[in-house]
Amino acid sequence: MKSIFRQVALIGKYHAAGPAAQADSTRAALEQIARFVESQGCEVAVHDETAAIAGLEGYATLDVAGIGARCDLGRVVGGDGTMLGIGRQLASHGVPLSGIIQGRLGCITDIALDQYAHLLPPMLAGEYEEDFRTLMHAHVLRDGRCVFEALAMNDVVVHRGTTSGMVEIRVEVDGHFVASQRADGLIVATPTGSSAYALSAGGPLLHPSNPGWVLVPIAPHTLSNRPIVLPDAAEVAIELVSGRDASANFDMQSLAELLHGDRIVVRRSEHKVRFLHPRGWTYFDTLRKKLHWNEGGGT
Repeated sequence: MKSIFRQVALIGKYHAAGPAAQADSTRAALEQIARFVESQGCEVAVHDETAAIAGLEGYATLDVAGIGARCDLGRVVGGDGTMLGIGRQLASHGVPLSGIIQGRLGCITDIALDQYAHLLPPMLAGEYEEDFRTLMHAHVLRDGRCVFEALAMNDVVVHRGTTSGMVEIRVEVDGHFVASQRADGLIVATPTGSSAYALSAGGPLLHPSNPGWVLVPIAPHTLSNRPIVLPDAAEVAIELVSGRDASANFDMQSLAELLHGDRIVVRRSEHKVRFLHPRGWTYFDTLRKKLHWNEGGGT
């Protein structure tokens, strides 16, 4: 089968952490996948940070802007954290991504390392399922001035400090007062993030095609404070009223320290992340495998 993709970017774990054996394993996997993708008639470029950390040589290297300008597909080797990081950066470029997972199955990296040789050729030839994921664009406002902004594919989390008590927050939706809550924090999650921290805090699962997101309180003082699903066209504003050492986290990969009176304003981003999955993939396949549904029964 002939590939419809001309230039493929290879992106892997690019955080300099972990034992040397793990780094060697990651480099070996990247080299193996790069050679395989080349054998399918594609040119391979490696994300510059990936190449530097993994010690991968012999391939052209590109930064995120270069990948966005020159590549028509990104192959992400790693876990969901790696996919979240690069997905946010490449969303504005429209480059589709697919994930090859090392270790346990992820929710958005769904091709096992020992299956890529079987699954990649038909995908490269155009036989795939397409999946678009919403991004949130959040701003931290202090005295009416933006002091921090970030994109999030999973969630925006306002959380108390590690050694302090509850925080008190005021929540508004589209300028309308919703409630004042005392809790350990509050999660605003996309459908993608509904299977992450929000699920652990008791929130519902949202199918990725739903144009909405969910507000989930974390250990609320009043048990009647329950998760609520909102349209993703809504603007959510969270004001920190009281509480020490509070912070706002964005996909748990970027962080803003908060002061009393700070407002975190969350809106839908104009960009979406485009994922490609093997032909026949459905969201329910991921849920069954990740959440171990129907173990021991059925197929």
